[in-house]
Amino acid sequence: MSHFAGKLLKRLGETEEARQKFLEKASSCVPPLEQRELDTICHSRTKNLAEVCRRADILVAAVGIPKFVKADMVKEGAVVIDVGMDRDENGKLCGDVDFENVKEKCSFITPVPGGVGPMTIATLMKNTLKACKLQKNIAD
Repeated sequence: MSHFAGKLLKRLGETEEARQKFLEKASSCVPPLEQRELDTICHSRTKNLAEVCRRADILVAAVGIPKFVKADMVKEGAVVIDVGMDRDENGKLCGDVDFENVKEKCSFITPVPGGVGPMTIATLMKNTLKACKLQKNIAD
C-alpha cells in the first residue's frame, strides 16, 4: 500500500518531506512509507486520535473498520488516501474513510472502490512481468 500511496502522492505533486503524514494503523500487510516520510503512526485506539489526525496534511487510512475516519477527524484541505476495503452494514463495498461526509473537507480523496486498487493491480502486473523477464533472462 504505502508504495502505492507514495506513487500516488508523487503524481499529485505533493512534497512529501514538507508535509506531515499519518498512517492509521501499523500493520504487517501495510508497510510504512519510507521512514523519513512518516511523522506519526496511529492505531484505531490511539488517545485523542481525532485531534492527532486533524493535524495531518496527508492522511493514509488503513484501519480495517468500515467508515472509521469521520469528517471531524480530517483537516480542511487535507489529502486523504483510503487503503481500506470493507463492507458496510448493507454489504456495499466501502473504505475506512466515511467518503460521503469527508469528501467536502479534502483537497483530494481516493474513493473505494477505484482508488488505490487499480494502482495495486498495475504494480502487481508490472512486477509479475519483471519477475518473468528475470527468470527467463530477458533484458528490458
